[in-house]
Formats: sequence, C-alpha cells, structure tokens
Amino acid sequence: MEIPSVTLSPIGVIHSPYQEKFAVPRQPGLVTAINAQLELLPPYNDPHCVRGLEEFSHLWVMFLFHQNGTDEWHPTVRPPRLGGNQRVGVFASRSPFRPNPVGLSVVELKGIHHQGNRVWLELGGVDLVNGTPVVDIKPYVPFVDSVPHARGGFAPKAPVTMPVTFTAEMELRCQQIAIVHPGFRDFLQQVIAQDPRPAYRKQDDDHKIYGVRLLSFNVNWRVENGIAIICAITDIE
Repeated sequence: MEIPSVTLSPIGVIHSPYQEKFAVPRQPGLVTAINAQLELLPPYNDPHCVRGLEEFSHLWVMFLFHQNGTDEWHPTVRPPRLGGNQRVGVFASRSPFRPNPVGLSVVELKGIHHQGNRVWLELGGVDLVNGTPVVDIKPYVPFVDSVPHARGGFAPKAPVTMPVTFTAEMELRCQQIAIVHPGFRDFLQQVIAQDPRPAYRKQDDDHKIYGVRLLSFNVNWRVENGIAIICAITDIE
C-alpha cells in the first residue's frame, strides 16, 4: 500500500518571551509567571474557529520544531533527564530531533481575544520559542486526557530545580522592568531554576557566565555552590 506524503500548513504562530531555544523550559507548565500568545493566521483568524473554546481551561498545542536547523534524526537520543549520557529510542523521548519535527504541549488557556481581524489566545505555562509555527489546537478533556496512574518511565516526577538569587543591582533592575513586564522577576527565577545548562555541566560550579535572551533582554548568570546568581540584565540592542 502506498502511503501518501503529508503537508502541514501553520494555523497560527506563538509569541513568547523565549527568543532562542536555550533556556526554554523542557516541558510545559514549569514556568508560569509570564504568558504567551497564539495568534491565528488567515483564514483561521475567524472567530467562529474558536467558538466554544472558552469553556475549556487547557489546550493541546501541536507545533513544529522550526529552529532545529537540520532534518537529521537518529534512532536513539540522550535525554537531559538521564544526564545526557544514556541513550533511549527517539520514540521513547520528547527530543525535538525526530523523523517529523512535530511537538505537542498541553497549556493553560487564559483568554481569547479579538481586535479587528486579529484573533489570539492567551496561554500560560508554554514551553515554546517565539515564532513557533502551530499546526493544530485541540481542547484538553480531563476525563480522557488525564491518566492518574500512568507510568512516567525515566521522568516519573518534575525535575529538581536550582536555587536562584539576584545581586542587589539586579533586584533593582527587575523592579524597574516589572513596570512594563509584571512578574518579570518571578519569570526569570522560574526559567533559570530549571538549570538550562547542558546536562554534562549540571554538576559543575564552573563560575562560567551563561547568557540567554528573554523578552527584550540579555540575561547573564553564573553558578556558585549549586546556586544560580543573576548578575546582569541588559537591553538587546
């Protein structure tokens, strides 16, 4: 039997604070302090397309890993939860490097907005980089989508987070930024607490300065005695 090829067209695009792949939460729901938006693209920006969706608290978002940079995939991968040293099958992981670069996340629906010919969904707890193409959304239905006694394999529990502190100067900087971006300090703390460093670095106190772009800022931190210290927040030029 000949199986036809499949072409997917984006129905929307994500606007999120994550300007690059590095430091994006590895799972949805881990960072909740700042929302993201899913803007529907024509012809799907018809309000009728989302009629009744407001009755649901959560959504399944199907998207494309558009920043992979390669079509290459391998039968086995090294999940960060296993320290980056053990291999499992690609279909036993959530690696973005897959035969088809399709991802799936459950997110909180916090609102549906209309303005002119724009329709967008306000989402909480996203793990999606800014500009991610979305190919479908479906309502999350608890009685079928939640399986209380399901086994989690090598990821049975939420990851252990890392303590995060701010220098006195950065505490003041966060207060200033919060005027425009409410909840910025909590957002930054939640992101860095996930320890975005490569798996092989997670046991190190290497004092190396790490950086990531979040919203319109460059954020720098270092790790000392197992604690992340936010040491610089500058505007992206």
